[in-house]
Amino acid sequence: MSNIIMKPIAQTEKCFLDESVYDKADYSKGSALLGERFSFQLAYQFDDADPVKKAGFLSVESPIADCIHLQRVDSVPVRYPLYCGKDDGAYLRTQPGLYPDLLRPITEENCIYITKELQAIWIDVRVPENMQGGTYPIHFVLQGWEKEILAEADFTVEVIPALLPEQTLQVTQWFHPDCLAVYYNVEIFSDRHWEIMESFLQTAVDNGINMILTPVFTPPLDTAIGRERPTVQLVDVTQTENGWNFGFEKLKRWVELCESVGIRYYEISHLFTQWGAHHAPKIMANTDTGYRQIFGWGTDAAGEEYRSFLNAFLPALIEEMQNLGVQDRMVFHLSDEPGGDKLESYLAAKEGVKEALQGQTVMDALSDFSFYEQGAVETPVVSIDHIEPYLEAGLDHLWAYYCCCQCEQVSNRFVSMSTARNRMIGAQLYKYNIAGFLQWGYNFYFTEGSLEFCDPYMCTDGGFWVPAGDAFSVYPAPDGTAYETIHLLGFTAAMYDMRAFALAEKLCGRQAVLDVLESRGEITFKEYPCDQAFVLETREKINRLIAEHI
Repeated sequence: MSNIIMKPIAQTEKCFLDESVYDKADYSKGSALLGERFSFQLAYQFDDADPVKKAGFLSVESPIADCIHLQRVDSVPVRYPLYCGKDDGAYLRTQPGLYPDLLRPITEENCIYITKELQAIWIDVRVPENMQGGTYPIHFVLQGWEKEILAEADFTVEVIPALLPEQTLQVTQWFHPDCLAVYYNVEIFSDRHWEIMESFLQTAVDNGINMILTPVFTPPLDTAIGRERPTVQLVDVTQTENGWNFGFEKLKRWVELCESVGIRYYEISHLFTQWGAHHAPKIMANTDTGYRQIFGWGTDAAGEEYRSFLNAFLPALIEEMQNLGVQDRMVFHLSDEPGGDKLESYLAAKEGVKEALQGQTVMDALSDFSFYEQGAVETPVVSIDHIEPYLEAGLDHLWAYYCCCQCEQVSNRFVSMSTARNRMIGAQLYKYNIAGFLQWGYNFYFTEGSLEFCDPYMCTDGGFWVPAGDAFSVYPAPDGTAYETIHLLGFTAAMYDMRAFALAEKLCGRQAVLDVLESRGEITFKEYPCDQAFVLETREKINRLIAEHI
């Protein structure tokens, strides 16, 4: 019978099917803080070339077994690993193929299948806030059908009795309710749709997402000109002879749901179309001629009709959010990523809502520094490959983002990138005191321009539009819950890192933390070590600082 090898490896590894377990660095111990989700993996395969498959049953023996959760790492089709073929030399792979990313719960009795291909189990140790500090052994046993032992492995986790502080970084990954309705074939805002959204929102919160894109009207995002996305409008609009009436019942349900799962902040969907604010979003209303679209691609964003509507709507919305107790945790968007040649249209649209939004936070994604220089956007959300002028300007409350274009030098979450590179964003955001972070695709399952739906299990790139890992960070499970991914949990680990940095700063001072983070030299958004050893060693050093000062 062929031998089986199984060993613990770090969270930052990725196990490709054609690799060998012997090429993966040993990782047998680590440390975690109270309230942390500490992750590592078990890699396994037959250690010879026999083309066989064997079923095994994985059991966990540990005094903290109740805190340990297992998921299977599945490989997904990656047709488009690089954006526009841009390779900075730091990608794991650059060719189409099967890449490890999707995490599924292990089914009955923790059954797994061992082959000559390298596979992995994702292990989470979810440390309770009240756990006793100490060192805890974890023993894994892989058994066959007849209870024969096929392989064993050991890991030790040290729990440091120091509670992680709450996350202060505001984080949003844009949530797309229409994609869930289309995938699960449910009516928008039906009871089943609300149940599915609740599950996906809970997974988002569990992974550090604390701000939600709130579709008061169908968001005018990633929609081809003249086309439209399914209507997901939380506010009911009625046009009367005397003006406008607004119904907020669905919005109230939305806020109550978000509050119940732990969402803290609300970003109101964009009031004007993407890339320049030329038009209005799709807005549906009850009129004397029936329920119909009243604004959209045919609407001049700066025209008097739409301006009048917004000046009636926005005060009513702000009052409703005030009644719901979340008005001070709300931000507005005008238009996503307006370019330098769109300054005039952006300013014209902004002028029309200037009075209604007086005193409100307005923020938009930017790359062009001139927009900020000319006062168009007071709270910019800046792409990390264009952030240097904003840092030099010393902005307070600066936000950052990345998407498909941030593909060279900087951190990102593409499936073709290493988890260490993904995770380094935490150190960068901490160093530069970034207030918030935005990514556009929590669950975007359409193609470019939302022209078609695409099955995320088969198409990870939005129809050869963006690199795998950009459009979504969770998969839709058959039961209406969300499956996590390695590229999501790489970012989640960065959020835990930031909370550990904050605790160490409180105990030891900010300079002590920066000395650890920059032990190999200055960290910027474009220059930083992103090898696995550095990421793991840096976090262990931070944990040691904390342990020595509590």
